[in-house]
Amino acid sequence: MLKLLVPVDGSDSSLRALQYVIGVAKENGPIAIHVVTVHEDPPIYGEIAVYVTREKMLALQQQSSQARVAPAEKMLKEAAVPYAVEILTGNTAEVIARRADQLGCSGIVMGTRGMTAIAGLVMGSIATKVVHAAKVPVTLVK
Repeated sequence: MLKLLVPVDGSDSSLRALQYVIGVAKENGPIAIHVVTVHEDPPIYGEIAVYVTREKMLALQQQSSQARVAPAEKMLKEAAVPYAVEILTGNTAEVIARRADQLGCSGIVMGTRGMTAIAGLVMGSIATKVVHAAKVPVTLVK
């Protein structure tokens, strides 16, 4: 069975990538869809530590991550396709590539905001970093 990792960040482009995967699943039979969202480790030092505890910061990040995956879960439920959702922490591109490898995914399908090649080089988009870090094929959906 084809297993695809779909990173979502709440953006329209990430949801278009998920819609693409749902279409593939409906046309070609069952696909294992694993949706992930990744947030960086919270920087808690200096004045921030005085006002916000690490536990509070982690809770806020968890809440934010839940909000990012909620539209994706809604789409998947409405499409009636099986899926799994996971919230991860760390360097976004590295975590996406590593998790796809750990799960034995056939590929990663993710949205891109459609930057030009030069803008992508200068800005270092997450999608570009995933393409370089991943051991499996990466499909970018504009």
